[in-house]
Amino acid sequence: MSNGRFVLTLSCEDRPGIVAAVTTELADLGANIAESDQFWDQVSNRFFMRIAFFAPEGATTESIQKALSPAISRFDMKTSINDMSKRPKVIAMVSKFDHALLHLLYQIRVGWMDAEVVAIVSNHEDSRRTAEIEGIPYYHLPVTRETKPEQEEKLLKLVQETDADLVVLARYMQVLSDGLSKRLFGKVINIHHSFLPSFKGAKPYHQAHQRGVKMIGATAHYVTADLDEGPIIEQDAERVSHSLSAQDFVARGRDIEARVLARAVKYHVENRVVIVGNKTIVFTQ
Repeated sequence: MSNGRFVLTLSCEDRPGIVAAVTTELADLGANIAESDQFWDQVSNRFFMRIAFFAPEGATTESIQKALSPAISRFDMKTSINDMSKRPKVIAMVSKFDHALLHLLYQIRVGWMDAEVVAIVSNHEDSRRTAEIEGIPYYHLPVTRETKPEQEEKLLKLVQETDADLVVLARYMQVLSDGLSKRLFGKVINIHHSFLPSFKGAKPYHQAHQRGVKMIGATAHYVTADLDEGPIIEQDAERVSHSLSAQDFVARGRDIEARVLARAVKYHVENRVVIVGNKTIVFTQ
């Protein structure tokens, strides 16, 4: 009887027989495929695939890896196998604006997203009450130019102690250092308005309103040393008009940011995202 759910993601040079080889090995293992998505990048001639499946009782990532080894070796595959019975652990970071954090917590609470927020970290005290209500440990790490290295070491230690799989910058208004961004590459997701680089600095929505833009939006991406230029996971936008105030822009922007960040985190924890250089392949449902 199948009771263990796993997700396999793989990439390799495209050639005939890849899908057949993988699915045959899974069938021989007694696995039952629940989802299968694939993509061929014609420019690089790379093949990407994500398979969600149920494996027989007692199966582990190691035993599945061993069963797939003939196919992996034959096609020189890069693979990742994840046991979905283990809830991904998330550290959420926030400053004063908590709309993205609250939406994330709600989507986890109602079961739309299967993850556990193991800590909330902030450079302010504003979200402590939220953490207390949710029963989540709260860490106040105020950041100045002088304390930033020390606070980032505390954050890194917290990641290690909690065994966190992901750090989510839910409108955390501090720039992570190049060193920390590199050490946690692929494990930190940020959300920002989509006006960058056109409207940098404070009050981007007010700047956009002054310019009379017709579209506002948000972008969720992995954090890299290049500020706000990491691989994009999810984006959304909404039409606006001259009849709206700057505060209307801000309100609609908050709504889009919260939704886009939640979707990006869900894609990540469900192992639907493959980073390829400076972009991503996202196997959405």
